[in-house]
Amino acid sequence: MRSILVSVGLILSVATKAVAESKDAIDIFKRADVMRPRIVERNLDFAQHRTLDKRSSPYLTDATQKFAVNGSAIPDVDFDVGESYAGLLPISSSPDESRQLFFWFFPSANPDASDELTIWFNGGPGCSSLSGLLNENGPFQWQPGTFRPVQNPYTWVNLTNMLWVEQPVGVGYTQGVPNITNEIELSQEFAGFYKQFATTFGLENRKVYLTGESYAGFYVPYIADEFIKQNDDVYFNLAGVAINDPILGDSVLAQEVTVVPYLDYWANVFNLNASFTAAIHERADQCNYTSYYNTHLAFPPPPAPFPVLPDPFASDEATCDLFDAVYSAALAVNPCFNIYHILDTCPHLWAQLGIVNPGDYEPPGAQVYFNRSDVQAAINAPVGTDWMQCTNKNVFGGATNNKSLSDRSLGPASDGTLTRVIEAINNTIIGAGNLDFLLPTNGTLMALQNITWNGKQGFQEYPAKEFYTPYHPEYNGGALAGAGYLGLWGSERGLTFYQVQLAGHELPEYSPGAAYRVVELLLGRIKSFGDAGDFTTQTGNFTGTTPIYKPAEL
Repeated sequence: MRSILVSVGLILSVATKAVAESKDAIDIFKRADVMRPRIVERNLDFAQHRTLDKRSSPYLTDATQKFAVNGSAIPDVDFDVGESYAGLLPISSSPDESRQLFFWFFPSANPDASDELTIWFNGGPGCSSLSGLLNENGPFQWQPGTFRPVQNPYTWVNLTNMLWVEQPVGVGYTQGVPNITNEIELSQEFAGFYKQFATTFGLENRKVYLTGESYAGFYVPYIADEFIKQNDDVYFNLAGVAINDPILGDSVLAQEVTVVPYLDYWANVFNLNASFTAAIHERADQCNYTSYYNTHLAFPPPPAPFPVLPDPFASDEATCDLFDAVYSAALAVNPCFNIYHILDTCPHLWAQLGIVNPGDYEPPGAQVYFNRSDVQAAINAPVGTDWMQCTNKNVFGGATNNKSLSDRSLGPASDGTLTRVIEAINNTIIGAGNLDFLLPTNGTLMALQNITWNGKQGFQEYPAKEFYTPYHPEYNGGALAGAGYLGLWGSERGLTFYQVQLAGHELPEYSPGAAYRVVELLLGRIKSFGDAGDFTTQTGNFTGTTPIYKPAEL
């Protein structure tokens, strides 16, 4: 009998242990749910922005009525995006002017925005700023791989009056024949457009802030310089500049010199084999990239100008083109490697904006959002336009669309343009997402170490202060943002540099809270990226039922 009881006991013990282990195994998967961000139940009513009523909106006039957009009738968007205006305006006041730029203007309900306007540019060159609106900082978003548009709690419209402009001529819905070959001509055409825009909407005597990313590293400084040269505060009162993930100067410094240190830093992500890694290091040494990097990425830097390195494509072998060698190896390991955000893996996510580069994945039968006639009609765009996120026209090809030409301007860090802008406004912010392979953070830093502004060359100390993004409520599970210490920053003599660790090339898309903080600093709403207070548009107890904890208590 005892043996039977013992056997039964063993069976019960084993069974109990099995149940316990099974429960433990199940609980492992439950832990993912416990730590997810708590979504506060609240309807984000974007109709809180002014409705189109002549009695309440200073922007709706007889002159602007034709540009008014019905915020409740944007295709596939099941909420009101608020007051906005979109359409075409010419680049000059000439009655014979045929060249026009397309804009989408969203006034802000923020009372602190009454005397300002912020403009956003995407890069390319030749890419539409509507991609920034739809994927990054607009009032609604339809990001790659998502089911439908969602409200964006981190839209910059919450902070300031926002203007997205497609430019130069040849991009998106713009009209007319491109005729420029350099940034000086581009900036003059944009200044002509902006004067028409400001006059039409009664935006004279406003502070103007210029923002953008990527090739806007050329656009923004040159346009800013043109605004300064105009010496006209009625139309061109430049108050600040912010650019993320920019190209500022020498592409060899921006990409080739920095690519092997970048690979080393993110070695666990690239997962390239030891033989390739050893070989690419040897080539970096032979091309003088290793010693150049170690010498010139210093704080304070060695005297400028830095030596100009040879063009890696000057020879047929292109032995010193390390960037493409690493890129090719990365694609072999990860066929869906994303040059703009290196953590991506397969499958490719379809984007409503369509492809950017030749070879990008485009699913059969997919339709590009801004190429739909119903969308074009809703935003006062020319219906029937074959809209492309990045045009196949050479926007710097002159009047003949000469494919052999390119932007003839030097980088703004190379010809003094960026220095003039920094010194004129003392409110320039330049940043980078550390997951951007196309334009690595240290390439941007090296460009800045090679210029002099306000009496000294480069940053005297490495920008290593902690970049704080406030803890905050989340109302929309389709648009979340990180919080806490998300990166590093430093500021010297009117120039602030920052980096965000988990952001890619399109920084406002990948780290919207950090980007929101950048705009708060640009507008003067906070004193620095070290400020540990709430977002300036955030009120109340963000958890709804419990105290707000300081970061150290979490």
